[in-house]
Amino acid sequence: MTDEDRLASWVGTTQEKTVLVRPEIDSALRGVLGLPEDNGAGFLQGLHWLLFDEFVPVSQIGVDGHPKRGGFLPPIELPRRMWAGSRIEFLAPVHPGDELTRHSTIAAVTPKEGKAGPLVFVTVDHVVSSGNEVLIREQQDIVYMNISPAASRAAEVEFNSESEASTTISPDEVMLFRYSALTRNSHRIHYDADYAREVELYPGLVVHGPLTATLLMWFSSQSAGSAPLRSFAFRGRSPLYVGDPLRLEADHTEDGIATTARNAGGGVGMTGLATVAQ
Repeated sequence: MTDEDRLASWVGTTQEKTVLVRPEIDSALRGVLGLPEDNGAGFLQGLHWLLFDEFVPVSQIGVDGHPKRGGFLPPIELPRRMWAGSRIEFLAPVHPGDELTRHSTIAAVTPKEGKAGPLVFVTVDHVVSSGNEVLIREQQDIVYMNISPAASRAAEVEFNSESEASTTISPDEVMLFRYSALTRNSHRIHYDADYAREVELYPGLVVHGPLTATLLMWFSSQSAGSAPLRSFAFRGRSPLYVGDPLRLEADHTEDGIATTARNAGGGVGMTGLATVAQ
């Protein structure tokens, strides 16, 4: 069996987890991100990313802080792992006290060749439900690759943008540490600066992709008068780092609300597209 056949055998693998939504979890996420308390619009969208991952025994942790390869996700040997993007449908709101079940399926394992060498994309379908009602559907892309020097830290400049709406947030070490704790994410690039620089060759601590995506969802909703989102798709373009001001931009288009997260030099770290619930 070739490596490609071995990885393809993971397609169709499933996993199911059930959790109870604690009422305080929304305030905790808003507090970590420095966002205002709920004004009646309901739980912050992106909160579902806090609910289902678990702490595994230390014996099952790899050198990067992630759980060791294998299990639900395929045992891909490429050392760098990143959340490349997601496409999300919000079908019904999450409420405090809900018992939620997430059913996950490996939908595809796709080897590719990039400019810096081999890549493997793993696509995971998630369905979050409460009883018989589906609340959220998400298709998530995870990319594995070799370690090479990452995009450098931007020099701080004055932002110059013609976006309809924008705001600036400055993620720091405390925000990243607390978000890692909320999401049970022990990937060392988010809290171990020596590891991030010396092993994975980043210039500093890396801001979590879902943290940035949550901020873009919140800003999309704000630009639509605090309306809840019906869908949100995002794609990571380049790493964003602690210590760099993070500019969020939103523009209304015929397809929805286009959002961008830029670094201090104006480079694009993440793009997103949201639609608003009718």
